[in-house]
Amino acid sequence: MSGEKEILSVGIDIGTSTTQVIFSRIAMENTAGYFTIPKVSIVGKEVVYRSAIHTTPLLSQSLIDGDRVRELVAGEFRKAGYTPADTSTGAVIITGESARKENSALVLEKLSGFAGEFVVSTAGPDLEAIIAGKGSGAQQYSEEMNCTAVNLDIGGGTTNIALFDCGKTAGKGCLDIGGRLVRLEGDRTVTYISPAAARVAESRGLTLREGERASLGDLRELCRGMAQLLEECLGLAPQSPLLREVQTPGSSWLDLAGQRPVRAIFFSGGVADGVYRGLGGGEDPIPYGDIGLLLGEAIREGRLCTAFRLEKGKETIRATVVGAGSYTTTLSGSTITYTDPGVFPLKNIPVLKLSPEEQEAAFSGNPEPVRERILWFLRQSDSGTIVVALDGEGDPSYSRLKALGGALARAAEALPEGAPLLLVVEQDIAKALGNAVAAQAGGTRGVVALDSIHVEQNDYIDMGRPLMDGLVVPVVVKTLIFG
Repeated sequence: MSGEKEILSVGIDIGTSTTQVIFSRIAMENTAGYFTIPKVSIVGKEVVYRSAIHTTPLLSQSLIDGDRVRELVAGEFRKAGYTPADTSTGAVIITGESARKENSALVLEKLSGFAGEFVVSTAGPDLEAIIAGKGSGAQQYSEEMNCTAVNLDIGGGTTNIALFDCGKTAGKGCLDIGGRLVRLEGDRTVTYISPAAARVAESRGLTLREGERASLGDLRELCRGMAQLLEECLGLAPQSPLLREVQTPGSSWLDLAGQRPVRAIFFSGGVADGVYRGLGGGEDPIPYGDIGLLLGEAIREGRLCTAFRLEKGKETIRATVVGAGSYTTTLSGSTITYTDPGVFPLKNIPVLKLSPEEQEAAFSGNPEPVRERILWFLRQSDSGTIVVALDGEGDPSYSRLKALGGALARAAEALPEGAPLLLVVEQDIAKALGNAVAAQAGGTRGVVALDSIHVEQNDYIDMGRPLMDGLVVPVVVKTLIFG
């Protein structure tokens, strides 16, 4: 067995309010036996540098200042004592309202080559909710305690909500509720109010206008209104029409009907610290020129913190990305299919992991659940190419395998024209499955089917050129490191 190796990973998170840089030292080791296919696994992780929490630089309300972000990141490299050449891997992720800024793709491009082999992505509201729920510890708590737990990731522009049942994602959604939806100068003159915040203010009979001073009482009442909408979303009060109005575009509707009662609630994001510690006597309630602390206070004093068991995770403001990009390298099985070897190599392809219910629907010949999930994932991700992953079955009948192939071929019609259908299966059925898909796709798009690979949602995959006369494909699974 080969010896242990360490690599340096850098994570860059550009959020609505804040930008952070974190360096992690990742220990890797070949954990396979001498006479088996090599499998490199993470055996240790240590965060070795956490940057200051910077305000995300903007050129305007809708434009991120990419040059200043790059300067900020370069400065943190110098402070940490590292150069780009020292990093082996990393992630650049734009989240929250920043993912909706006009030039987010340009900012990612500026940073994507800054160091190492980056995972580079904007995270749609639902994916960000799941990522933050993992980072806060809510998912792990739900799995270990065999219960339902919810995480509210409250940033500057949005609240991402993820519901976990025994570790599985049971629901997700996002609301335009956040700590920087109202910004103020020192005398409490409003310099910005978002449409969502203005709508909540109107519903409470408040008059908040840009260029006019706001009373502390009105700001507190606005935050109580926002907190009440979060309570409605989690089933603590009847849902008002306003709740739909503040739903973030592109997010799912969190439906608690049929779910087990929520046992525990976690908070992450910049507002979370205000929820957990509250406002001290005499403390400036608007130290950052926004309503973040007031919103945290309103949530703390409301029903969310009493109706559920309040838990505090390992990470709050840093929950979304606290280190990123480590490699688990493996080889595909030798029973694989690819219709065009010219499609390789492929880099940084996001993974869409099918649920057991979606997989069973496909085995039954129904493509719709997979098609709908592909469409959802494409809306949430900035990538036009995705990997569809499924566990598979150990010894499926010919009829079930053919039905699965047909369902996947029809579901693939949701992919952009020309994009290949990339499949990874944990069970050893890729060759037969790939052939079934290709036959029923009628040559309309390329097909790649690899097996003996375990991946999870939010992983990214690299696929190298085939080896051993085309028998196997080297695969790198890139996993965001949370917690």
